[in-house]
Amino acid sequence: EKGHGYWDALTELLLVTAARREHLVKTIWPALERGAWVISDRFADSTRVYQAIGLNLGIGIVDHFYEQIAEDFEPHLTLLLDLPVEVGLGRMTARGGQDDRYQQQKIEFHQQLRDGYLALVNENAGRFRVIDASTDSAAVTTSIVNTVDAFFDLRQRHAAS
Repeated sequence: EKGHGYWDALTELLLVTAARREHLVKTIWPALERGAWVISDRFADSTRVYQAIGLNLGIGIVDHFYEQIAEDFEPHLTLLLDLPVEVGLGRMTARGGQDDRYQQQKIEFHQQLRDGYLALVNENAGRFRVIDASTDSAAVTTSIVNTVDAFFDLRQRHAAS
């Protein structure tokens, strides 16, 4: 089930990659040129995990396409909201969500994705920060704010201005 019943795995990669290029060209790069901060809820690492690992395309082809569309662009900071697979699936079920084809996959698939994200953290430790998302939303929010503050030294910058 390479494409999980929707598209062929390579077709899905091409579609996702095309959408990422449009997002870079029309939204992200112009915003950065204006000096704005850009926050994105998913980016190339999601493609690396879902298409390369989840759909078994391999990291080589995924990174090849990413290099073509993004040139040398990488986020400064990537936050991985991490929690045990069982907890994540339980939350999804509690909120009534199972309409996403990825969410309908077996627990082993989700564990493989989590392991893939954690491997990316190890390979890119300079830009990744792992947030424990197994706690309540207030604690996760506090952790995110503190992590972003520390990474960009925002309190120091604010005090200096």
